[in-house]
This record gives sequence, C-alpha cells and structure tokens, in this order.
Amino acid sequence: MQLEVHQLSRVYKKARGLLATGFNVEEGELVAVVGHNGAGKSTLLKLLGGWLVPDGGVVRIDGVDLKNRRSIVRKVGFVPETPNLFDFFSVEYNLVLFTRLFQIPRSRVEETLQEFNLLPFRHNKVQVLSKGLKQRVSIGRSLLADPPILLFDEPTSGLDFEMTREIYVQLKKLHASGKTILFTSHRPEEIKTLATRIMVLHQGNLVFDGSPAEYFESHIHQNLYS
Repeated sequence: MQLEVHQLSRVYKKARGLLATGFNVEEGELVAVVGHNGAGKSTLLKLLGGWLVPDGGVVRIDGVDLKNRRSIVRKVGFVPETPNLFDFFSVEYNLVLFTRLFQIPRSRVEETLQEFNLLPFRHNKVQVLSKGLKQRVSIGRSLLADPPILLFDEPTSGLDFEMTREIYVQLKKLHASGKTILFTSHRPEEIKTLATRIMVLHQGNLVFDGSPAEYFESHIHQNLYS
C-alpha cells in the first residue's frame, strides 16, 4: 500500500474533528472524500499533509512514518482550499521560496511557470491574481518536488465554470501520469466526473468506502444530499 492510515484522530475543543479513522490507498487511486461541513474532510487532508499534528494514530507513506518530516516532505503535495501563498511576493518568487526550502532545482520554477501557463504572470504579486490563477499557482507549487501523492481540499471552490473545467482537466492529467490523489468535495457532479473511489466521513467517522457506482446507489448518498 502506498498510503496506510491507522486509527488517525484529531479532536478540537469545540468540534468533533476526526475520530480513529483507518484506511489504505493504493498507488494511482483517485479518491474523493465527501461529507457535510464539519465532517472531518479538511482535517483529514491537513493531517495527511503534515499541516496538523494528530492526537493519535499512525500514517505511513511508502512505509515511511508521516512523523519523519525530512523523508516524507517530498512524498506529499497539499493544495488547501484557500491558497497559502505570500500575497506581496510575485508568482515566481513564491515558487522560488519553495525550491529553496526543500532544496529543489531552480529549473523546476521555469518548468512550472510554463506548464501552468503562468509565464505572463510571473512578476505579478499574488494579491492581484484571480482565485483561479491563485489556485493554478498553488497546484504548481505543490508539484515542484514531484510528489507521488497529492491532496486537494475543495479544489474548485469559488471558481467559475471555465476554471472548474480547467482544474478537472489538470486532475485527470495528474492521475493519468500515475499520481495518487485524494480530494475533498461536496459536488456530486465533481465526484462522479473524477473519482475512482469514494470515502464518506460523518461526524469524524468513516462511514462509507467504495466505488462510485456503489456510492451513488447507496442510501449514504441519498441521505447526504437530501
């Protein structure tokens, strides 16, 4: 298994968070994590991405414990719902900072600017970009180290139709290249379009784990969107 999660938990003072969750993900899967607001979706991705420290449980990626940050940092790329970019720096410098931090060849910056059609915006400060362009920069940055696992938290939230379609194309392209992807979503059409597997969280618990066909025929889906 590429990703192993055992009894992972994170409980907040005034919220349920994530409770003793466990699952495995094989290389090349494209997994949608769905559920109501507050179900634990974002918490799960932030834990897997190293943005939050778990209260309990074990996560292994390619057999390496998630706590081993030096070894794991190149294995997981995380794209949050709200891009955590440096607004007062240029697009290019946001990427350069990341390459310096993780000792990635500077050549990857130029490659990323080209791949994500960001060359015309390379000198623009992030604060003047649209939400869609910020998302494009955030995705490009997550790929600088070429991690095998990518995490997307509500990747199309707040985007118009054209940018949403662009993100779909990008996710399918990344999946076709062999990347393992987990993404959160509350859009049935998005889940149906992208996912090869669906996991449903409810009040911090994993209550469904199966194929899209099984999910859309289940009472879980009917109750979730009723």
